[in-house]
Amino acid sequence: MEVVSNAKLGLKVYDPLYGFIDLTPLEMEIIHSPFFQRLRWIKQLGFSFYVFHGAEHSRYGHSIGVLNNAHHILRSVGRGVEDGELFQKVQKTKEAKYHQAIRVSALLHDIGTFCFSHTTEMAYIKIGETTNKKGGKGLQDDHENLGSFIIKNTDYEGGLTRILKDHGIDPQEVSDLVKGTHSSILANQILHSEIDCDRMDYLLRDAHYTGLKYGTYDREYLLHHFTTEKVAGHDILAIKENALHCVEDFLSARFAWYSQVIRSPRGSKYDAIADALCYHMLEKGHIYRYSDLLDIISNDPMRFYGFNDSYFMNTIHKLLVDGEFDKYADIKDMARILLLRHGAKNIDTSDFSQSLLEQDNVGFNDKLFKKTSNKANDIVNFVKDKGSDADWVIPDIPKKKIIFVKSPRELAKKTNTANLLLERDPVKISFDDGQVKLLADVENSIISKLSNVMSYTPNCFCSDGAYNLLKDEGVI
Repeated sequence: MEVVSNAKLGLKVYDPLYGFIDLTPLEMEIIHSPFFQRLRWIKQLGFSFYVFHGAEHSRYGHSIGVLNNAHHILRSVGRGVEDGELFQKVQKTKEAKYHQAIRVSALLHDIGTFCFSHTTEMAYIKIGETTNKKGGKGLQDDHENLGSFIIKNTDYEGGLTRILKDHGIDPQEVSDLVKGTHSSILANQILHSEIDCDRMDYLLRDAHYTGLKYGTYDREYLLHHFTTEKVAGHDILAIKENALHCVEDFLSARFAWYSQVIRSPRGSKYDAIADALCYHMLEKGHIYRYSDLLDIISNDPMRFYGFNDSYFMNTIHKLLVDGEFDKYADIKDMARILLLRHGAKNIDTSDFSQSLLEQDNVGFNDKLFKKTSNKANDIVNFVKDKGSDADWVIPDIPKKKIIFVKSPRELAKKTNTANLLLERDPVKISFDDGQVKLLADVENSIISKLSNVMSYTPNCFCSDGAYNLLKDEGVI
């Protein structure tokens, strides 16, 4: 990504998807901080590059792309200010500060990302070191809360808190925007919804670098049709009915992307192994725990810069070659597989096959989830009883639902809001006659017919030895 000077605007970067992107002085200062430069060394798609070797792109380029999308959505709905106001060292008007705050929050939405992105995050959440701390706030040990901590607790030279304050931006407001809890529903929707600036970027960027076309949609057409509507005194983000089929293309692309790429057993087995290794190393104190990261962020940003993919892989490599894993034969096998991309099997049985389910059919779904979990536990226990110390099994049961859009019934169950149009996440369609509807309620939408559908993609992975044992014993 090339950086070039621009006398009028300060600096701009050249992005492979969007061309030149103009950046404000505040954004350039953030980008040159250790916290943001760290994102260069964190792969966007975890271990998917083991399957799609072009997928070497990072959270750095993605984050700048998200900023660019947020900017264009604001301009599309008439809430963006002119360049002369925006590209000042300190924005003076309320409108300019709002514009800048949303741009910078988009830029910082992944600032707390873990090694290999979401791949190792779940291990920290499962350990829950600060989550379960007596007297603590009970917040998840996840990337959003880590990012919020960086934004609010680095009030020193070169820290993000200090940089934001120096430019007249309230760190608390940026933290609220990054977490999707801001008082502006419109701002939250731009940053966190079923069609937001984040998803708009990663679908195109991941498709570009993997070489697959699953994530493509007509971005320019979609951007042109964003609008705002007033509902119960609040401004909300909507999309004009002319772009209905473009919206459907977007959501279908995302549905296919998660089902066929992110959850594909070919690549997700390496993410599952990395997660298991991360959990082991956290338990044994071999890598930074969440409390360590909080302390490092507060005192040593250059040390935090080193908390990246290289740190994770180098730690595994050192523990392997130094013999630390010798006493854990299963962990040693996983380490070799992850380092060399060789070995490990996917247990391909009907119990772990992909299914399309109805979101609202809770009883049936719970039975299926329980059946899958029981089968996975049976396999784990069988291998534990009859396998060798080097044999292992990792059930990889989905942590989130893969859906087109949330069904109205699902939304209603999880909110206290009487008017579902005020819910942050669901797509709203604006009609020429003044009506605004949830996409799931639009009669002539294909997605409305599929709004109750979700993809269930359970996987189960094991060592070569465990696979042979399971086959020989007729378990699979």
